[in-house]
Amino acid sequence: MSFVPPTAPTELDNLPQPYLLFLGDVTEAGYAKTAFGLRDWAFDRCVGQWGCGSTIDTGLPTLTPVEAQAGGARGLVIGVASPGGAIPPRWVEALIEALEAGLDLVSGMHTRLSSIAPLADAARRLGRRLIDVRVPPDGLPVGTGRRRGGRRLLTVGTDCAVGKKYTALALAKALIERGDAVDFRASGQTGILIAGRGVPMDAVVADFAAGAAERLSPAAEPPHWDVVEGQGSLFHPAYAGVSLALLHGTQPDAFVVCHQPDRPHMLGYPDFALPEVVEVIELTTRLGQRTNPRIRCVGVAFDTSRLDADDAIARMRAESARLGLPVADPLRGGDAFAALVDAVRAVSP
Repeated sequence: MSFVPPTAPTELDNLPQPYLLFLGDVTEAGYAKTAFGLRDWAFDRCVGQWGCGSTIDTGLPTLTPVEAQAGGARGLVIGVASPGGAIPPRWVEALIEALEAGLDLVSGMHTRLSSIAPLADAARRLGRRLIDVRVPPDGLPVGTGRRRGGRRLLTVGTDCAVGKKYTALALAKALIERGDAVDFRASGQTGILIAGRGVPMDAVVADFAAGAAERLSPAAEPPHWDVVEGQGSLFHPAYAGVSLALLHGTQPDAFVVCHQPDRPHMLGYPDFALPEVVEVIELTTRLGQRTNPRIRCVGVAFDTSRLDADDAIARMRAESARLGLPVADPLRGGDAFAALVDAVRAVSP
């Protein structure tokens, strides 16, 4: 699958593409979501994968940096989004190997590449670039809460890594195909790498987060849709603040709840069960009404990647009947996803 963003020049047009995706030593697929996101939505910009002990397989060819560079790669992207966004010291030797092979480094981690002395020294010696995309723009304002033109949809989640980015991209693509005026608005590092623009919301100082969300989704003509990639979950013990700032700042007219039905607890937080979808709808509506009294849920997106087709369809049909809303897996598509797109388009300007 591929998403073609608007053609206007962006601040990230000069990224060193195509990429070798670095998986580090992660063993949980949920923490390799940057690699999977680029594989699924920017496949033509990825030449392979490489790790230093990772058990994750994106399905791309496994290549050393030397092999990837010979095959046309120009940059190595850290394909991991670990809690806290730190680059562990045990990865540094592998990252230097990529620099020595002739690749620039691209990172969406909180740790700045240039702050790691051995990387900075190697890059300087070799004439290579260290590029951080999880850097918010300068001059962000505080939020105003003022209404602005255009229609907005926000994907919200029961947890992290439950499909908010994929759902936003799939809905944006479907709306474009139906002839609507649409912008996908990236709020995290992977979305920014895919679309070439956006604001990394979890790197913004808290006082300016709602204002950053307002800037991310500016005023537009009434028929226009901004489809905004959500972050975290209002129920998350660590990241709820980012989710709330996005909700207040984007002032969505519509939202879609994203959920992985077979996940037993929050990723990396075994003491916290996932909230019920109904709870997410109720809380999102209540909090969202603060800046947009018209906010409403238009459907639910399930990540059924770990379920077989029959089980996935049965669960989605049952949930749709229970909620009275369309429930679909955007990557499975079909009539259920078409119904979800129809529900989005029914929202009045």
